[in-house]
Amino acid sequence: MNKILFICTGNYFRSRFAEAFFNYQAEIQKINWRAYSRGLGIHFSEGDLSPFTKEYLEKNNISLNYTSKSRKALTELDLIEAQIQIALKKSEHFHRMQKQFPQWANRINYWNVHDIDVAQPVESLKDIEGKVLSIIDRIKT
Repeated sequence: MNKILFICTGNYFRSRFAEAFFNYQAEIQKINWRAYSRGLGIHFSEGDLSPFTKEYLEKNNISLNYTSKSRKALTELDLIEAQIQIALKKSEHFHRMQKQFPQWANRINYWNVHDIDVAQPVESLKDIEGKVLSIIDRIKT
């Protein structure tokens, strides 16, 4: 099975939603891919899942089973095992990647999905939905 990795800071909000939404869509569209998510600084967040992510998934009838039960720190093995690696916001994550995984910083993909300090949570989650659907369209062709 092919894997896609979503990387964020806390593995709490954006990356966890990307993971859940991708896995939900992959099942519906019957593609042989699985998403997982990791964080570059999981100590910055408390709790296992953002209430914004949880509420949005529940509102859209997407089971919480499509995302991990808890936050996980990024490892090099995570990067190696994924065919596609995406950090959710370059201005936030590139520097962290350079510090923690310098050999990977220029090899992964970066999006520009804002955190709640810049955008409303629902705006960021809708942005992720569109980006995930674009990836799935590319994978299917």
